[in-house]
Amino acid sequence: MENLKKVYEKHGFELICIPNKEEALRVAMSFVKPQMRIGFGGSTSVKEIGLYEYVTSRKDITLFNQYESGISMEENVERRRQGLLVDLYICSTNALSKNGELINADGSGNRVAAQMFGPKKVLIIAGKNKLVETIEDGFKRIREVAAPKNLERMNNVAKSMGKVPRYTLETIGQKFSYITGDEVGRTSIILVDEDLGF
Repeated sequence: MENLKKVYEKHGFELICIPNKEEALRVAMSFVKPQMRIGFGGSTSVKEIGLYEYVTSRKDITLFNQYESGISMEENVERRRQGLLVDLYICSTNALSKNGELINADGSGNRVAAQMFGPKKVLIIAGKNKLVETIEDGFKRIREVAAPKNLERMNNVAKSMGKVPRYTLETIGQKFSYITGDEVGRTSIILVDEDLGF
């Protein structure tokens, strides 16, 4: 993992290798400071380590939480927009390569946009299952693993809310990105030695 850290460092990323979810939560919590403005990207990984629950319980931050139940679609979109102008943006990535690149597909685009520009700081949570050899392997992982599982998850959420499932493989990931670097200190990646998310 030391070699992988050095690869990511050359690209301007901080890679923090963590053995388990519990330690990942402890480290991730240290990024959340009082009075911060915080935004989220859709992420099962963030929920699985307990970070979503922790951040939503904080009363000393301003959180643009588009997942709050009962808000309108207009409010949801506005919170995603505000989430691009925060002190800390918390999300995951669909894949990260051994060459130091982040590979993503996104439906609305707020998550990939935030990873590229906007928030002062980006914190990415990823499990070892998302580590791939190359950019090409990352896009293959999106097509064959992440997209189908996210499609099932999102359509099940729609059904549970009494809505008609509307997502397809064509609509779930309309915006693609691969990021080969960032300004030093802006993006920190917590890579957990367990499978997380899709």
